[in-house]
Amino acid sequence: MAKEDIKIVAQNKKAGHDYFIEDTYEAGIVLTGTEVKSVRMGKVNLKDGFARIVNNEVYLYNMHISPYEKGNIFNKDPLRTRKLLLNRHEINKLMGYVTQKGYTLIPTKVYLKHGLIKIEIAVAVGKKLYDKREAVAKKDAKREIEKHFKERQYI
Repeated sequence: MAKEDIKIVAQNKKAGHDYFIEDTYEAGIVLTGTEVKSVRMGKVNLKDGFARIVNNEVYLYNMHISPYEKGNIFNKDPLRTRKLLLNRHEINKLMGYVTQKGYTLIPTKVYLKHGLIKIEIAVAVGKKLYDKREAVAKKDAKREIEKHFKERQYI
């Protein structure tokens, strides 16, 4: 099996902290020429992004792609709504999830796969404050155990 040619351009690191991620989907995204150049340069921010299903099509909102410096009149609005490219079967599954209470669609990664720009969309449920505290406590405990294990290895 050949190694896939994937280069991660941007990640939404807060997604794992703020949400329980149930499932992920890979989608293409409709971009203009100057947006493609900005994405390839890594000028993407996914932090406030979310997706919605409108008229059986998936759209991505609030994903910020910085304007390309040399793009002048061809630059589009950095926060414009962008269409995601998914199969009908995948859209139907996403509609099933989103109709349930509490589920939302969030972007987790933007990456280049074989020269094409892809986005990873996650079906997620928001965490409550006590869930976040619990996750931080587990992370700290794991870090402490690894620290003690490293110290014992060198003795």
